Amino acid sequence: MANYETTPAAPFGAITTYHAIQAVSNVFGALAAWNDARVTRNALGKLTDRELDDIGLCRGDIDQIGPNGHI
Repeated sequence: MANYETTPAAPFGAITTYHAIQAVSNVFGALAAWNDARVTRNALGKLTDRELDDIGLCRGDIDQIGPNGHI
């Protein structure tokens, strides 16, 4: 007696729907990362030069902070 294991095919349009939802999710993720970087730059911009020096930054480093939070 032989055993066969079969995987049912995905319903019509399921893959396309998945990719569309993933694309929308990626857009929202990118927007959230951009906003986080913007908030960080604004907060760092309010610090004094002495406070920035304490955390190892200078005023010119603030503009280089990207969406991933790294200089």
